[in-house]
Amino acid sequence: MAPITDSNGNGTAKSSLYVPSGMGKAEDALRQAINKNIGANIGPDYNSLHKWSCENYGEFWNQMAIFADVQFTGECKEFVEPGNIASLPGWFVGRKLNYTENCLSRGKGTDAAFITAYNATEFVTHTYNNFRRDVERLARQLRGMGVTSGEGVCGFLPNTYETAVAMFATAAIGAVWSSASVDFGPRGVLDRFSQVKPRVLFTVDAVKYKGKLFELHEKINEVVEELSANCGLEKVIIFKHLRPQDGSPRGDDAFSSVVRSKLVKYSDLQFEKLSEEKFEYTQVPFSAPLFIMFSSGTTGIPKAIVHSVGGTLLKHAEEHLIQGDGRPTDRMLFYTTCGWMMWNWLMTFTYVGASIVVYEESPLEPDPHILIKIAANTKCTIIGAGAKLYDEYTKMATDFKKMYDLSNLRMILSTGSPLKAAAFEFMNDYVAPGAVIGSISGGTDIIGCFMGASLSLPVNAGECQCLYLGMNIKSFNEDGCPVLDEQGELVCVTPFPSMPTHFLNDGKDHEKYRAAYFERFPSVWAHGDFCVINSETGGVVMLGRSDATLNRGGVRIGTADIYAVVERFEEIDDCIVAGQAVPEDEDELILLFVKPRNGTVLDDALRKRICTKIREMMSPRHIPNAIHAVEDIPYTNSGKKVEMAVKKIINGHPVQKASSLRNPDSLDIYKKFARA
Repeated sequence: MAPITDSNGNGTAKSSLYVPSGMGKAEDALRQAINKNIGANIGPDYNSLHKWSCENYGEFWNQMAIFADVQFTGECKEFVEPGNIASLPGWFVGRKLNYTENCLSRGKGTDAAFITAYNATEFVTHTYNNFRRDVERLARQLRGMGVTSGEGVCGFLPNTYETAVAMFATAAIGAVWSSASVDFGPRGVLDRFSQVKPRVLFTVDAVKYKGKLFELHEKINEVVEELSANCGLEKVIIFKHLRPQDGSPRGDDAFSSVVRSKLVKYSDLQFEKLSEEKFEYTQVPFSAPLFIMFSSGTTGIPKAIVHSVGGTLLKHAEEHLIQGDGRPTDRMLFYTTCGWMMWNWLMTFTYVGASIVVYEESPLEPDPHILIKIAANTKCTIIGAGAKLYDEYTKMATDFKKMYDLSNLRMILSTGSPLKAAAFEFMNDYVAPGAVIGSISGGTDIIGCFMGASLSLPVNAGECQCLYLGMNIKSFNEDGCPVLDEQGELVCVTPFPSMPTHFLNDGKDHEKYRAAYFERFPSVWAHGDFCVINSETGGVVMLGRSDATLNRGGVRIGTADIYAVVERFEEIDDCIVAGQAVPEDEDELILLFVKPRNGTVLDDALRKRICTKIREMMSPRHIPNAIHAVEDIPYTNSGKKVEMAVKKIINGHPVQKASSLRNPDSLDIYKKFARA
């Protein structure tokens, strides 16, 4: 069974996509609270609330903190310092708080905080009582090791309950957390963690993936030896999280002598000797560092992006409580690794007092239905993943709702890259009819979203439903003027609290920071994405990275336009496009690389059909100069095509094989296409 499509391959949903009966409960409750608290007169619709939140952004985030009952100490004279977004104004100066204390105070004691899924039928539930106990006990141990506020703690870990305990324990004492996924190579881990200079490293000795055991001893040896020699690493805490039936990794003798000299097994920590006195959470300034995140590193050493305690908590609280209408009865399964910002975002879902379902293995192999089964068997209300996974589900053409009980699902979230219209329609028809299908978009840079889901607005296939509250987003043309209904560059024109406080190793003038966001347009945050804001729906269509933009005859062309056509061909499994500069010319050649499906041969007839369809659906300017068959398309671990790296390679520039790539060796394929 395949989804119904028209002659162009567009889905035509059998069931209506989500249509609201009025404002979402949380959004309307916030609106009414603001009107009552300060005498505002915000109308009973989302657009009025969004408009007010952008025009009064300082007051909005203060009201959001009041509504969400964020636990602060201290007072502030102003909610945000004066100045435009490029002045990097401070927020809530004078107030202090603790991230962990705020998150762990919400859930009821016997309710599930985390549910560990080992497979589709075996689960372990960790209550909020147990979670608080485990976090506070580990936090005491970290204090005992001498870790203090502002110092770095790193995790080279899978997405497990124990990882959550380590992060929240770190934040409980005011220390700074940074994590990397276990599929990173040693160099990728060191490129990141050597900038943090951690005092303590959390890790595991092995993981299970695609049904196989993978030992990490060699990776850990290399990482620990360099961090010890150059960065002051003192302790390595090992979680033994695998079950006996998962396999038996080698013992500690597989670690180097340097690792063994610093090794502490989590199971050996003397928790029973700890004082049972009330735990004191370290209060830190609103702007104090909480997370150090990293850019993808596909074109060089990853930038170390520092996010604040208060900014992260407040932004995530708005997204979970208001945009997602989060409730204590919710259960969320979001497939992510610890090297993606969605993991940090997911952890703050505890602020709702709800449950998080964690699963660390492959979402597709050996069981392509595994996440759907887990969602059904744990009665999830919200699921989330990268858009590429939903593409895979769409290709499966399976009526999941007939096979599994998914009646509890009320929201499906997608991110990492734009969600195709056909995937919207498939998930609605065959997974959860009438659920909010939220294509959310933001990034590591803001540790949150610019736009995404709302219960107050209808879902339109192919669009992010709305701009998020407090996010004053515009689409600028090349002259820096806002435009609607045409391609422009995504910008934010007023400050928001989850802006990075700084980059590590960037100096007091923030040169790297300013180059990353404020060079394109004066005094405006340019995010590096193309988009179209729909004047009729208020929704946003994301078109891909603007820094990978094609330039033909002075006309800028978004790569997503070409993908939208090529990916409809049954003969093509995937594709990527990049521009190749023409010497002594401002123009560039457009090279399209396609991965044929199931042994299909890319012959001249297929090339001609592709070019004809691109001409018909886009324009003659979009037609590639050449179409080449390749064996693989490079992706980041978060599901984004690595266009800039391919562009650099075919233009003869060296590119580092970043560990943030899912398939780094695929870059070698493109070297033969490099300009001489």
